[in-house]
Amino acid sequence: MQRPLILASTSRYRRELLARLHLPFDVQPPEVDETAQSGETPRELAERLALEKAQAVAARFPEAVVIGSDQVADLAGEALGKPGDHARATAQLRRMRGQTLVFQTAVAVVCQATGFVQRDLAPVRVVFRELSDAAIEHYLQAEQPYDCAGSAKSEGLGIALLSAIDSDDPTALIGLPLIRTCRMLRSAGVDLL
Repeated sequence: MQRPLILASTSRYRRELLARLHLPFDVQPPEVDETAQSGETPRELAERLALEKAQAVAARFPEAVVIGSDQVADLAGEALGKPGDHARATAQLRRMRGQTLVFQTAVAVVCQATGFVQRDLAPVRVVFRELSDAAIEHYLQAEQPYDCAGSAKSEGLGIALLSAIDSDDPTALIGLPLIRTCRMLRSAGVDLL
């Protein structure tokens, strides 16, 4: 019998990505504090939060296989989160123009009943074009990416902000690295095909 599958997330992007696998799943909010700890790198923050999200939901649903994920935009070691509003998104994109960032996308799979715990990281190297203030404003008016780490929605018009993307897991930049997720789900006993 297949264990219930739960996505520990409030992200519509992660929900849409997981739906590509054609598996029945539920969505539960992880309700964890996403504040960075003192001295924590963007990579460490993403990895910790992915695991904490999965563990928080697994504690409420111990028989389920739970997926947690987190993404942090890393600009030379500084974590850039979701901007939340237009002014912060403008400031982020101005800082990122002409820069190379690493979007640290972590995923964790936990099943409390079986003691299964795995976590992995899918870093995505992204090179931003030199962008004019007018181009940034046009993009923000069109996409309003205020709920996206680093203000960049590569699955939409945000692709025009970029000159290169380097990743071995193509959905990682959108928020859930499906290649890694599939590998961990298979290890947890979830039949994908």
